[in-house]
Amino acid sequence: MEERIVIIRGFLMTVDTLRKFVMPEVIIGDGARRRAGFYLENYGIQRLLLVTDPGIVRAGWADEIRALADDHGVTVMIFSGISENPRTDEVHAGAEIYHRAGCDGILAIGGGSPMDAAKGISILATNGGDIREYEGVDRIRHMGPPLICIPTTAGSSADVSQFAIITDQAEQRKFGIISKMIIPDISLIDPSLLSTLPREFIAYSGFDALTHAIEAYVSTGSSPMTDLHASQAIRLLHRALPAAYRSRDDASAAMSMMLGSLHAGLAFSNASLGLVHAMGHAISGMYDLPHGEVNSLLLPHVIRYNYPASMERYNQIARILGASDEEIQEGGVSAIVDAIRRLGGDVGITGTLGDRGMMHDQIPDLAASAVLDPCLVTNPVFPEIEEVIALYEAAL
Repeated sequence: MEERIVIIRGFLMTVDTLRKFVMPEVIIGDGARRRAGFYLENYGIQRLLLVTDPGIVRAGWADEIRALADDHGVTVMIFSGISENPRTDEVHAGAEIYHRAGCDGILAIGGGSPMDAAKGISILATNGGDIREYEGVDRIRHMGPPLICIPTTAGSSADVSQFAIITDQAEQRKFGIISKMIIPDISLIDPSLLSTLPREFIAYSGFDALTHAIEAYVSTGSSPMTDLHASQAIRLLHRALPAAYRSRDDASAAMSMMLGSLHAGLAFSNASLGLVHAMGHAISGMYDLPHGEVNSLLLPHVIRYNYPASMERYNQIARILGASDEEIQEGGVSAIVDAIRRLGGDVGITGTLGDRGMMHDQIPDLAASAVLDPCLVTNPVFPEIEEVIALYEAAL
């Protein structure tokens, strides 16, 4: 593969034939969350900032972690002021609490929002300044404090990735921070935590993970290692998502969902993403819609656009999703698109972005933001802004 050099928001990015693979320590299985106390002690944490959201507090998971910390002599400050799409002012507020309380470690429990916010707080804890200063790739100078993540959704994979996505509410856009400095120290993946997740968010987070895996598999930054993780993620999520959606008590499906999210996270953290996420970040930044829901509605349109540039890889994904060679030969891109839409229908995801409130007159602004997103660097095709506009219009 030839070296590819792209400039996004003033940052020079190079995608070449060299590959690296990074990941945190991972503990997975029922009850993994209860290992939190051991790792707080292991990292020498005495004053902990617990970052979460109101839903996790209501479910009782935050109090359980605080009790575990108390048993190990750790003082806990809970910061639950995190929105569905974490914002710059929330990151700054969390960092202020961290310093004021004299904290020396961070634990995030929740979906991608608390975990991304915790990463932002970690950056400011040791680097200071404004979180917007760290937008882009490898702009963090100093390692943050110990960071433990406990995911409660099977989708964002923020617990194993080197990405953090933050909303700049003043500019109504999302921006990405990419650095191995924000890979958590450990992820405690406990499938039983899915039992309190609302059914629609099982669908949204599952489609987020599926999109991670598909975009990583066709990424120009993919490698044999990321291919293994991406393909296994697609296989697991396709099989488990409908079952997990039908019953939150299906322990086997929950385990497969968490494994699928883990594999997808390891894939995209190392191969990066693509046009679905670039477009989705723009929409979520402007409309504050659930990220996975947006991805699920964009994915078929982006696949149709990308397909000629990565036909064999998309055909392999179609096979994993159950399409036969005959269906692929006769239908081409429709084989994978139809399979994805059937899966969406099985978990209640139907309609368009227009149904969710996206306005036609804002599409040019969305496209202008999307073409500056770092996720675009590894998309199989680097689109012109007019092509992104056309894709938004198709999804409307």
